[in-house]
Amino acid sequence: MDNFKQKFIKIVKRIWDAFVLFWQRKHLTQILLLGLLVVILGSILWFAFIASQANVQSLKDGLNQATIIYDKDGDVAGSVANNRTNRVSFDQLPDHVSNAVIAIEDERFYEHNGFDIKGIARAFFNNLFAGSITGGGSTLTQQLTKNALLSQEQTYKRKVEELFLAVEIEKAYEKEEILEMYLNQSYFGSGAWGIGNASKKYFNKEIKEVTISEAALLAGLLKAPSSLDPYKNYEKALDRRDIVLSQMKKLGKISAEEYENAIKEEIKLEDGGGSLIDRKYPYYMDAVLDEAINQYGLTQEEILTRGYTIYTQLDQNLQAGLESVYANNQLFPKSTGTQTVQSGAVLLDPKTGGVRALVGGRGEYVFRGFNRATHLKAQPGSTMKPLAVYTPALEEGYKYNSMLKDEKQSFGDYSPENFSKTYQGEVPMYTAIENSINLPAVWLLNEIGLQKGVNAVEDFGISVQEEDKNLALALGGMHKGISPLQLAEAYSTFANDGVRNESHIITKIVGPTGNIIGEYKGKSVRVTSKKVAGEMTSMLLNVVETGTGQATKIADLQIAGKTGSTQLPYKDISGTKDQWFVGYTPNLVGAVWIGYDQTDRNHYLPNSSSRTVVPIFREIMVKASPHIEKVDFPVDSINDRLQDSDTNNLNEVELKEQAEKLEEELKKAADKVEEKLKEEAPKWKEVLEKAKEDSSHLGDKVKDRLEDWLP
Repeated sequence: MDNFKQKFIKIVKRIWDAFVLFWQRKHLTQILLLGLLVVILGSILWFAFIASQANVQSLKDGLNQATIIYDKDGDVAGSVANNRTNRVSFDQLPDHVSNAVIAIEDERFYEHNGFDIKGIARAFFNNLFAGSITGGGSTLTQQLTKNALLSQEQTYKRKVEELFLAVEIEKAYEKEEILEMYLNQSYFGSGAWGIGNASKKYFNKEIKEVTISEAALLAGLLKAPSSLDPYKNYEKALDRRDIVLSQMKKLGKISAEEYENAIKEEIKLEDGGGSLIDRKYPYYMDAVLDEAINQYGLTQEEILTRGYTIYTQLDQNLQAGLESVYANNQLFPKSTGTQTVQSGAVLLDPKTGGVRALVGGRGEYVFRGFNRATHLKAQPGSTMKPLAVYTPALEEGYKYNSMLKDEKQSFGDYSPENFSKTYQGEVPMYTAIENSINLPAVWLLNEIGLQKGVNAVEDFGISVQEEDKNLALALGGMHKGISPLQLAEAYSTFANDGVRNESHIITKIVGPTGNIIGEYKGKSVRVTSKKVAGEMTSMLLNVVETGTGQATKIADLQIAGKTGSTQLPYKDISGTKDQWFVGYTPNLVGAVWIGYDQTDRNHYLPNSSSRTVVPIFREIMVKASPHIEKVDFPVDSINDRLQDSDTNNLNEVELKEQAEKLEEELKKAADKVEEKLKEEAPKWKEVLEKAKEDSSHLGDKVKDRLEDWLP
């Protein structure tokens, strides 16, 4: 055994010696070091190039501006920003304010050129021991860079970008300008952006009036403005103030006597007003912020403070019209109890998916509060029938006039009912849609197969939860529900020849230095064929012409649409919980929901959707009508098609009668000809006999003449 070990060790040693010799002969150490240096140098050059491309010279102007929102035509629609009118210049800052900030945030501020090697090294080892990026080591210039130009992610890549951009900023601005931008752009908690607003928020003072102790408290908030907010955590804020004062004393920014006086000073809070949000078209602007945050990875802080330019699909004419409808309380059902009847509506371009207008509520508005146009999750009721049942049925070969069962019946444990509690035995498909009859829809979904309905709904852009995969889906039975925006996007498929374009608000976001932060990339899905989409439009035109949506008819505007409502959970109360109408022209789709945020026995809608939500939709389209192109659908309604069919049938009867009359006249004429021929027959016989006799004499003469000629 020992001999085997010794032999094994010798073999391993020989292999190792051979490897070392090979490594030395090939100079692999030098090659690896050279490669590493090349990678490092290349990375440095790359980050330096990226930093040099940033237009940091425009940073100061950008931070002084609000985030501007542009509409679909490139016109300014409004702005989204904090009230930063209380900006302060460096000259307005007392020395003890700037000294407090520098002492606690960047004591070597006037010595470095954008980054501090000592601070970076200290932070690197702290992060190394912590096992993750915990921050630290950033100078004021780097913090300004992070807050104004970069994302908030904690990665080494972002730290390197931050470092190089900080150097560029140091080249472009004086130290005083950098400090001024930093203090005006920073968040100090309680909605206060910028140190000028913070002094008003906490002390009701101008910044030039704050004491050393108050300046130290403000400087201390920069580390964690929310958790150190003195209105919420007074003692923690004071502890942090004391740390700042101690650091100021240590660095010689204040004397021992000033330190003692500041420590003893009682901080008296007095709210002089914070930073309000400047907003126009509030619900639409909220939706812009939501999409920028959720789709493009920005933060609310970045949008409110960096002076972005955001291009949108907004149509200001349609938005103004929609808001005027929602300002008219007489159009909406009277509220009961303490709650207001709420509503949300969306207008969307089916050709692009661009959201042209939206309103997310009635009554008092709350900044980035509940937006019923986009956040709502309510059962869609009968508006689901064309999506889950009739579209896939047409694809399976059913026709608009296919007869569907309308009988009281159960499907396992599920026993749906018609709203009217009456049943006709069977009805054609277009009638079932026009009058929103429940049983034919459920029966048909069962016939074509539940999975086909589920697949169709998902193709229309609406996710179906596992618990929703049952026949109740035909009537809009869903646990979570949908929003007006989702419903409008789904129905845009019918207006766009079977193609669904993803709904979106933002087309492009540009940063304060001109760099493109994000840009919408179009996404479309072929949901159904052009033929099926046309058939659905023909039947949905009937809904408005003679069905449950008649109250939305407008003389010079063709509209197809569908009503929907959901039942109350109380058997002893007649009314509805949610009401919907979704309608469209060839170039505009709209969806409206009304109901209570919290439905109970005292808060519900007593009337049907035809008497409440449908007239609201009509008023929306009346306001929109002057601003959209009025074109007809390329298909006729079922009503028109049936009328044309009756006309064609009538023409066939007339032609048959005329043919029979002509036949009779021809028969009479033929009889007269026959009678005349009989009368003239003897005369014609004499003529024929005479001709026969003459021809005989002529033959004899010809024979005699031939005999004379021939020898």
